[in-house]
Amino acid sequence: MNDSDRHRLITEMLLETPFASVRDLQERLGVSPATIRRDIDKLHEIGKARKVYGGISANDASATGRLSARPYDENRDIAVDAKRAIAEKAAGLVRDGDSIIVHAGSTCYQLGQQLARRNVRVYTNSMPLAAYLGEHGTCHLTLAGGELYREPGIIHDPSAGAPDFFASRFFLGTQGISAEGLLESHPLLTKAIGELSTRADEIVLLADSRKFSIQPRNIVLPLSRIGTIVTDDGLSDSGAKMLEDAGITILIAAVGVPS
Repeated sequence: MNDSDRHRLITEMLLETPFASVRDLQERLGVSPATIRRDIDKLHEIGKARKVYGGISANDASATGRLSARPYDENRDIAVDAKRAIAEKAAGLVRDGDSIIVHAGSTCYQLGQQLARRNVRVYTNSMPLAAYLGEHGTCHLTLAGGELYREPGIIHDPSAGAPDFFASRFFLGTQGISAEGLLESHPLLTKAIGELSTRADEIVLLADSRKFSIQPRNIVLPLSRIGTIVTDDGLSDSGAKMLEDAGITILIAAVGVPS
């Protein structure tokens, strides 16, 4: 199989799912990881797809007929008003003296800003949030240990397992939501979320209503693990029913209206 054939097959795979890992491509195409990485670099260079942590992603909604997951640097500037309103609503769940975990992601970053000067203990694996809290915050801050993974913006040690930190709530975002659960395109985020989810009494999802139209391929957590979702007033009736059927408490943040 020559380069052109492999590139064609990879772009066809991205019509079915917005993300494919190096391992997925290696198994499908029967070539070495080094060859796959060269293919990914080439497709990224010519604009056919995007190179992301762990593999390759479809460029935009035109590839799948639906919204696609975007990396953190792109996603942080999308739906900012909704994310800010969600963060303000979520901050109301936190009481002085609480210990909480705040995961990486743009909406969780907004929550961290809300809590920066509160009397709370915050554990985070988000490098952008840790930098902000270190400079502007007075809250007690505990950082994840390990290496910095710049594209998802997290600090993680794959060999360490779950941290020795226990919280009343674990606040996290997600790239996509379906009836199967929370979805992510990055295998590393799947692993990190799974570890942190064992260290809190309740999991609180912060997700704007766009996320119900984004369908990455990796299932991170089933909906049954989520206690509460804070979303915006763009939530559809079908989305609300799906959440209610899973027993999730729904909190709605009105975008553009004080919460």
